[in-house]
Amino acid sequence: MSQPQAFQEIAENLSFLDEWEDRYRYIIELGQGLDKLSEAEHSPENKVNGCVSQVWLVAEPKSIDGVPALRFRGESDAMIVQGLVAVLLALYSDRPAQDIANTDAIALFDELGLREHLTTQRSNGLVAMVNRIRNEARAALA
Repeated sequence: MSQPQAFQEIAENLSFLDEWEDRYRYIIELGQGLDKLSEAEHSPENKVNGCVSQVWLVAEPKSIDGVPALRFRGESDAMIVQGLVAVLLALYSDRPAQDIANTDAIALFDELGLREHLTTQRSNGLVAMVNRIRNEARAALA
């Protein structure tokens, strides 16, 4: 299954960056480009459990050619996590729910070398975000 253009561009840009510090800065810049959530969206229902940082993900149901799909928005209070949210949104947002449920972001992040320099806590938080997104997709299909 092909990945969304936005995610492909991120993967390509990361391939040009050899140093982890440069990749780190790039991921932070991606996060800085995200729109902020409203105060009301910083709710317990949107909060991702299992993250050391505060992370909120909003799933908005939509339809693509009559097929259940989801748009995601998100925010974190930690710069690097905000960047990871941006990468996840590029991968998962505005896609059919079935594609979201079937896409293993952790394997893709490993291929890109994005988890090897994360602390165990950050890596666990990333897994929690991915699980939340994929569970939202499964719920949309039910």
